[in-house]
Amino acid sequence: MFDGLKEKLDRFRSDVEESADADTEADSEAEAEVDAESEADAEADTDTVEPAAAAADETADESDDESDGPGRLQRAKAFATGKVVLEEEDLEDPLWNLEMALLESDVEMGVAEAILDQIRSNLIGETKSQMASTGDLVEDALRDALLDVISVGQFDFEERIAEADKPVTIVFTGVNGVGKTTTIAKMAKYLEERGYSSVLANGDTYRAGANEQIREHADALGKRLIAHEQGGDPAAVIYDGVEYAEANDVDVVLGDTAGRLHTSSDLMAQLEKIDRVVAPDLTLFVDEAVAGQDAVERAKQFNDAAEIDGAVLTKADADSQGGAAISVAYVTGKPVLFLGTGQGYDDLDRFDPEELVDDLVG
Repeated sequence: MFDGLKEKLDRFRSDVEESADADTEADSEAEAEVDAESEADAEADTDTVEPAAAAADETADESDDESDGPGRLQRAKAFATGKVVLEEEDLEDPLWNLEMALLESDVEMGVAEAILDQIRSNLIGETKSQMASTGDLVEDALRDALLDVISVGQFDFEERIAEADKPVTIVFTGVNGVGKTTTIAKMAKYLEERGYSSVLANGDTYRAGANEQIREHADALGKRLIAHEQGGDPAAVIYDGVEYAEANDVDVVLGDTAGRLHTSSDLMAQLEKIDRVVAPDLTLFVDEAVAGQDAVERAKQFNDAAEIDGAVLTKADADSQGGAAISVAYVTGKPVLFLGTGQGYDDLDRFDPEELVDDLVG
């Protein structure tokens, strides 16, 4: 999963190491120059030097140091004491290549810029011993930068379910054909394995065959399905699901909705009505990880039109780029909560930002 992105992040680490190693060789040469200058200064001290000329030379030296920042000589002095300073020039080309790599991996532009900014902040001016690995410094900087953007809005899903009044109502929304109904079936299995009962409510009254599709999943899992005829009121269906759960001590109501675009005003109005009538505890946006920046943009649009609480990305096992997983939370302010990783009912994994980042940069 996300193997293409892993390779690009590893390439960045290698690029910085190569750049820093090249500068380390230059520092070694500059150290020799510093030693030569020190010997020359010592010899000059034995001669008579006009005070004004000496002052002018000293001022010029200070001016050079100030204008050049740490400068080659200062880097050489650090090198002489067993230290190496990472400079912006060490990172300029690698960061440019990393930016292109992130964009090619469908990471949203603002997210890519946030990652680069933090890497610069973490690495430029960083001093390491010559015995330390530049790769380790880069790995730590990458880990921190990625974790910052991926972890936005994270909360403990299971803790939320455990602490909420029962029944808990979860509504699933998104565009057509991204796996909402299958994700609901997987969620029913996921909850059952953790001791929670559930009922399925088919609020997708718009699409022909929707009842049959979700009924197959309900029968396979031994779950009760609440459904109305095609063309019925989605809010009424999910409300009936809540009433059934209350009457039968069912823990969670899983409500399906018709696939829609954020520009479908009538279907978006249905979501608003569901929100008013049912007041779901969680509204989860579902899209395909392989949709990349399209999924990121749709998540933003859905959140703007009808606020979501989190996202589920399907087909993550087929995604080598990882752009959606990296970007959705930062763009929407709402977390990715689950990844769909296969066709089976067990193939729904909790999204763990730290685990993902360790996998990407470890």
